[in-house]
Amino acid sequence: MSTITASMVKELREETGVGMMECKKALVQADGDKAEAIKILREAGMAIAAKKASRTAKQGIIAACVADDASSGRMIEINCETDFVAKNEGFKAFVAEMLADAEGVADDGLAAAAKAKVDAKIAEIGENIVARRNMTWTVQGTGAIAAYVHLGGKLGVMVEVGCNDAASVAKPEVKAMLSDLTLHITAVAPVCIRREEVPAETIAAESDIYRKQVEGKPANIIDKIVAGKLEKFYSQVCLLEQAFVKDQDKTVAQVLAETGKAAGDEFTVRRFVRWQLGA
Repeated sequence: MSTITASMVKELREETGVGMMECKKALVQADGDKAEAIKILREAGMAIAAKKASRTAKQGIIAACVADDASSGRMIEINCETDFVAKNEGFKAFVAEMLADAEGVADDGLAAAAKAKVDAKIAEIGENIVARRNMTWTVQGTGAIAAYVHLGGKLGVMVEVGCNDAASVAKPEVKAMLSDLTLHITAVAPVCIRREEVPAETIAAESDIYRKQVEGKPANIIDKIVAGKLEKFYSQVCLLEQAFVKDQDKTVAQVLAETGKAAGDEFTVRRFVRWQLGA
């Protein structure tokens, strides 16, 4: 049997929000396997808190820009060693230069393309700098790209929305919707766009956990409870089914439909990405 250390219990508690004793019991039952211990806690019906966004060893800045006509967008992440450097105006200017340099660079190719500039900056400030990742999107067909950077560069979102009429992109209500959509993704952190994109193995694993939470009840009751819990799960992870962050009485899908009605068009979310600094 594996030895359960205080640090293992502390790590599990920080990740799940469950009490120390329960975490230790779960780790003992799981023979020290943290992933299995988390599953045991969930099966017991204990609340699992999301891992804190601040749990990262890397500092730096995420930056993004979008073309004036919303036909393309770029996002980059540049890491440094300390928050002190990340907040420095000189480093911020350097990241802005790197964002401009990323134009035309293949996704995740900025590190190689800008190596000389990065090396020079390292020599200047005496701290390691890494051009960690970059991404460039161009609208696929008719639509628009929007981006948003939050918390001084610690969170970045880029989303592409499709429509039928190119002129719709310039309408005030559509611009507002695009901005709100990036804010929503930043705040609520969806995993996918629609439920059809949730992997079958994920659904099976969730269903298994829900069934174990209500063991002993009649089979037909269990099936109804599991179905209800899956519906809630979809509403938490699927963008279109999430309660809209600025109006909890509406889903994101309803907001898209209402904007389409107002603009005389139809809007769909084609793709999105949400980056967290260092994650």
